[in-house]
Amino acid sequence: MIYAYKVVSVAGFTIGVFWTGLFAWLHLWPLAFAEVLFALLGLTGWMLTRAGRLTGAILVCEFGFLAFAVGFCATFDIPTEVSPRVSHLYLPSLAILGYINYMRQRSRVHLVFVVACLATFVAFSSAHLALPFASPIPEEMRGIGTWINATVATLLCCGSIYVMQREFARQQGMVQDLRTALRNQQLELFYQPQVGADGKLLGAEALLRWKHPEHGTISPAAFIPVAEEAGLMPELGSWVLKSACRTLASWRDEPSLASLTLAINVSASQFMLDGFERTVLDAINQNGIDARKLKLELTESVVISGLEPVIGKMTAIRAAGVGFALDDFGTGYSSLSYLRRLPLDQLKVDRSFVQECLDEGRGASLIRSIIQIGLDLDLRVLAEGVENDDQFAFLREAGCAEFQGYLFGRPVPLAVFERQARASAVAAEAG
Repeated sequence: MIYAYKVVSVAGFTIGVFWTGLFAWLHLWPLAFAEVLFALLGLTGWMLTRAGRLTGAILVCEFGFLAFAVGFCATFDIPTEVSPRVSHLYLPSLAILGYINYMRQRSRVHLVFVVACLATFVAFSSAHLALPFASPIPEEMRGIGTWINATVATLLCCGSIYVMQREFARQQGMVQDLRTALRNQQLELFYQPQVGADGKLLGAEALLRWKHPEHGTISPAAFIPVAEEAGLMPELGSWVLKSACRTLASWRDEPSLASLTLAINVSASQFMLDGFERTVLDAINQNGIDARKLKLELTESVVISGLEPVIGKMTAIRAAGVGFALDDFGTGYSSLSYLRRLPLDQLKVDRSFVQECLDEGRGASLIRSIIQIGLDLDLRVLAEGVENDDQFAFLREAGCAEFQGYLFGRPVPLAVFERQARASAVAAEAG
């Protein structure tokens, strides 16, 4: 995807510079100015992609080029009896790139973009659309421009189709590799500390990592969306649950570890499986662990499946002592009515709010309100993504009692986390 957007950006910049020079030489200044904007769009997209800001590059390339194509078609590229309109031929390529992004991240923004590209392509192909103040390109310029733009647009369309095929092949390959990873023990849990207001270690969140034999450790951000699309999340989630219970069993008889809790993430597809309650309770009983040490973190997307079934499952599991936390609160379908009814123990404040907590005004007020909501509902509030002492101090003052983030430790393998936990226990005993 990065390579594709670099190509699109460079192509846009090159085309814009070429036409800017040609129109300027012919003293067609409105057209030259328009092409300067096109070149700047391409340059901005390339710089953002090169800086690793793919999301920003996507927004610039998609909506920037779409707006330019629509404006140019309606203002300058007006069809005549001799020459057809050609600038709209770039829209299918943009639609294909938008669809690829939609498959990567099922966002309404990408879907709206794809529909907008196709709709405007059909409109400009079927009707003589033009603005009242349109200034058509001189007829003597249209001949060469028609051939050049039609050729480049066709090449970009072919390139977009190739990128789409590569993206689908990559996803299918990753699915097969994930199935192999489950069979060959390539998955591993990393552990990130969770601490109290006094900095004392309370437990950890178990985060899934994939130890790929060729690509090294892969973050879940890269493979979880593919696993969800392929229906592998229940299988991955079951592996995480069993591994976490085995970890808690190994901590049971060691004083410095026995008091720690362990949180794991549960996907909506895994939670709504028939018999999920039985699966959790069986894992607890088979490993002989204290169920109160296990915490299941649910996202707000779980509630979409239906509030009553969710409450029923949570109540059955919570009766055994397992705790529930609502993860990423405030980023999805937040509703005080369901928050009041769900049998929760903890509310996790999303890191995006924590990053803005030191901003004067809305950022600080919003996170104070979120924390107060949790406290009013008698829930323990944990802030994730805490990265510095100023954030830690602000959140403590606002009433937050539990914390997670790089300030207290990054996700690490089990052996490293246990070594750190033992050291923390020794330091606490020494005062």
